[in-house]
Parts: sequence; C-alpha cells; structure tokens
Amino acid sequence: MSIRDERKQQSRQALLDAALTLSTSGRSFSSISLREVAREVGLVPTAFYRHFQDMDELGQELVDQVALYLKNVLNQLGKGFAHPEARTKTSMQLFFEAVDKNPQQWIFMISERWGGSEAIRKAIAREIVFLNDDLANSLKKFEIVQNFHDENDLKVITNILINLSFTWAMSWISLQRLYTGIELELQKMVLQKQAVTQIRLIFKGIENWDIQKTES
Repeated sequence: MSIRDERKQQSRQALLDAALTLSTSGRSFSSISLREVAREVGLVPTAFYRHFQDMDELGQELVDQVALYLKNVLNQLGKGFAHPEARTKTSMQLFFEAVDKNPQQWIFMISERWGGSEAIRKAIAREIVFLNDDLANSLKKFEIVQNFHDENDLKVITNILINLSFTWAMSWISLQRLYTGIELELQKMVLQKQAVTQIRLIFKGIENWDIQKTES
C-alpha cells in the first residue's frame, strides 16, 4: 500500500470512528450530519465524498465493523457456554471486560437496532442474522448441543444468547453511570452472578431438551 493509499485509509477510518463517537454520546446516528463528522476529523465536507457516498453508506460500513468485533466476542463467549459448569464464570468476566474496553460498539449496535435510520436498522438486522448463524455453527462443535436435531431449535437458543448479551452489555454500561466506588463494585458482582445463573439455567434446559420434547 502506498503512503497516499494509507493516508486515505486512515482518513476513512477516522470518519468511521468519529461517527461512532458522535452516535454514542447521547444522540442517534440519524441525527448526525455529514458536516459534523467531517468537522470532527478536520476535513472539509467535500472531502467526505472521497470516502463515502453519503451517511447511510458510512453507517452501513460502521455496522459491518462493529458486527465483526461483536462476532469475535460472542465466539469467545460461546466457548464458555459450551462448558457452563467449568467456564461460565470466567467467560462472563472476560465478556464484561470486553464491554469495558469497547463500550461504544455495544451502545451503537443496541441503540441503532431500533433507531431512526432505516438503512442502519436493516444493516443491523442482517448482521444479527449472521451473528446468530455463526454462533450456532460454533456451538455445533460441542457435545452439549448434540441432542438438538433441529437446527431451528439451536438458533432459537443462540438468538436468546445474543439478545441476552446485548442486555448484559447495556446493563453493565448503565451501572457505571448510576454508581461509583464500592457500590459500583457490588452491583457489578450482582450482575455477573445473575448472568452466570441465566447461562447455567439455559444450558441445563439444553441438556434435557429431548426429555422435555418427549414429555410434551
């Protein structure tokens, strides 16, 4: 890559980062203007068009980037899900550390999932389908889900897990806005314990899935 191409890529990424920051600071993506994003990175508005056709195109690429990050986090979490007794607590600790490290990605994906931009909503809906498929494929490798003979049943579980991960992430982020000091640490412990319990209950149901279907 030439120096010119590298600088162009850096400017493109700077616009994406600026849009992410602006859209997770108490505003929706649809309320942010092209001029604001360009100004945030020190570019004139006309320079924006060297990288993106419009804000919808920028937003869709931002969704792709955030979804890739979430995919990696969820895949790591899925490995812990597959061994709920031994690894769930550690996996949840790593999950919440990931939320602490990159809260903006979670805020963006969750808030814009029901936000004002139709193009962004559709892009997020598409990526959640991909996340669901990817997590289902990851879990298929583990013995605990071998009694799921209908793939649609497995995807019901992975959809629950993905939605739970969004709930955990936003609850975790909200704690840091509501509490400080020792109270914050206590509330974090409570949330982590609740999350671990939820996972263990879900996978206890998975272990007995065939029994439940027979009895019904």
